Amino acid sequence: MQETDLSDEKLLEIAKNATRNSYAPYSDLHVGAAIVTEDGKIFTGTNIENSSYGLSICAERVAVFNAVSNGYRKFKKIAVITSDGKGIMPCGACRQVLAEFSENMEVITLDKDGNVIRFKLNDLLPHAFRL
Repeated sequence: MQETDLSDEKLLEIAKNATRNSYAPYSDLHVGAAIVTEDGKIFTGTNIENSSYGLSICAERVAVFNAVSNGYRKFKKIAVITSDGKGIMPCGACRQVLAEFSENMEVITLDKDGNVIRFKLNDLLPHAFRL
């Protein structure tokens, strides 16, 4: 966990550093995420695969669960990137988990040309499931 107010580029760098701990022997796709709490704390996550594929977990959910297990429930933004510096979007399951905590969260990644792009989560998942 870090505490700071960073640029989107620096947050993507933190997410990329998280890929070093990725466990991806099946896909060889190493993904990192860095999520920022409302008060500026940063938690990271990386993807963890399992030979029983359904038991694998994405970097975004690991970052959220890391933050939640440390008592945080409100988030401003999340950055997601692969180990080779390519942008990647959160899957549907990750979008739903993120929406549980903040529908207005900003999602930051890179486009195919390496430019920073930003989305609002509610634009990526406009009709999130709610009880």
